[in-house]
This record gives sequence, structure tokens and C-alpha cells, in this order.
Amino acid sequence: MAAGFKTVEPLEYYRRFLKENCRPDGRELGEFRTTTVNVGSISTADGSALVKLGNTTVICGVKAEFAAPPTDAPDKGYVAWRQQDSISKKKGLVHRCRVFLSVPNVDLPPLCSSRFRSGPPGEEAQVASQFIADVIENSQIIQKEDLCISPGKLVWVLYCDLICLDYDGNILDACTFALLAALKNVQLPEVTINEETALAEVNLKKKSYLNVRTHPVATSFAVFDDTLLIVDPTGEEEHLATGTLTIVMDEEGKLCCLHKPGGSGLTGAKLQDCMSRAVTRHKEVKKLMDEVINSMKPK
Repeated sequence: MAAGFKTVEPLEYYRRFLKENCRPDGRELGEFRTTTVNVGSISTADGSALVKLGNTTVICGVKAEFAAPPTDAPDKGYVAWRQQDSISKKKGLVHRCRVFLSVPNVDLPPLCSSRFRSGPPGEEAQVASQFIADVIENSQIIQKEDLCISPGKLVWVLYCDLICLDYDGNILDACTFALLAALKNVQLPEVTINEETALAEVNLKKKSYLNVRTHPVATSFAVFDDTLLIVDPTGEEEHLATGTLTIVMDEEGKLCCLHKPGGSGLTGAKLQDCMSRAVTRHKEVKKLMDEVINSMKPK
């Protein structure tokens, strides 16, 4: 009977639980799903992490390569940039050049959910990619100067790819956590420029961890009936909600990013409550990540 009622009137089904300050999966309105993280999951990447937020599963891989620095910033590298070929035709000749795009790649393939289709990135994947790019830029998680090997000659470029393996809502929180954990896992070898040959010499035996300056953590909310807030919404809850909100805070309690894609508005008091919860959530995630990262380091 309950299953049939949920199928016919899913929103009313949820409202009956919300009136009792709980959800169909047994959680309270302010309770997050079980969160786990595993770093170093991809042996071929320079840094990687697998994050599970309930059933939602995201894996992030970071690959480091050499690149020439931008002409307007010779002492800065590239963070979370994708590289693609740009082809143009002039005077009957084909010109091929390399273009760096300041958008990390978030992939939502059909294997993670039947709601996604193969082919070019859909709207949700593009929104998630831009959100992660904004988090990287606004939080200053990596100082681009730290990626400089030799000013005007050589810098590091980091390619960040995030793939959702199982989608059940709250993809932004999972992606942000996976990216942060993967960057914390990155180790770069020592590189010097030979003055005689002007070539880069790489010492793979001497590696150092990437200097992660800040630790942004995302906390997402769903709004029901324009007034009721729940944290860490599932895919079904996101579909039924009248609005969603994602807040990104760093360890100093500074607001790095706020994502509100339309829907129900929030009062100042509600928004302040969300920010307070985001600060608490940051402490929980940071503690979990530190425990995992420290357990991986040689003693």
C-alpha cells in the first residue's frame, strides 16, 4: 500500500514524513548520509580520491603535466584546466593550436543513472563543471604560483576529471569533496631546468605533496514547500523539492561560493541557518579527510 501511494503521490508521501521531522530513509531533516573517502584509488593518476555520500559515488583523478606558462603570467601554472585542440582555417591552410579551458571536467555517464544519456555533456554536467571551476577560483585552493617550475619557461598544469559512478542526488557536495581529497593526494616530482640543454630534468625519487592552501567543503540543502529545509538531499528529494541551495565554506568560516539555481527564495534567517550548518559540516568533512590522508602517509 505504501509503495503504491508513493508512486501515485510522491510529494504527499514525503510530506507525511517531513511533518514528523524525518525522511523515508530514516534520517532526520538535518542528518547527512554516511560519508566515506578513499584516496589513491587510481594508480595511474598523480592524485585521486573516491567519495561516497550515501549511494552517490564520485571518483576524481588529477594528472600533472608540463606546460608553457601564460604570456601575461609567466610565474603561474594552471589549475583544473582541460586541454583541447583548436583548429582554424586561414588562406587554405589548417592551423592547429592548443587551448586551455578553465573548466574542470565533471562526467555524468549513463552508467551512474538512467536519467543521463551518452554524448555531449548535458546541462547538469555543465553546471557541475562550472560550479567546481568557481570553487577552485574563489577558494584559492591552489595558488597558481606554486605550480611554477621556472618563471617564463615551465609550469605544471593539473587536469582534474571527476566521474560519477552512482548518482543519488547531491552531486555538488560529492564532487567538491572528491576534488579536495584528490588534490591533497597529489605528489609532484622535483624538476630542474638544465642550463646547458635548457631541458627539464625530473627526479622521480624526490616528490612533494601539493600545497593545498584552503579546504573548501560544500553543503547542499533542498527546500520543501518554500519553507522546510533538509540537508544532503537524495535524487528523489531534489526532484520533489521547490528549490536547492549549495554553500561552500573554508576552514576559516569564509564563504567561497553560493549556488542557488532558482526555485524557492530564502529569508535572511534561513540563509544564516544554512551557513551555520555549513560551518559544522566543514568540520566533520575536514576531520574525516585528515584521518584518511594521515593514515596513507608513511610513518
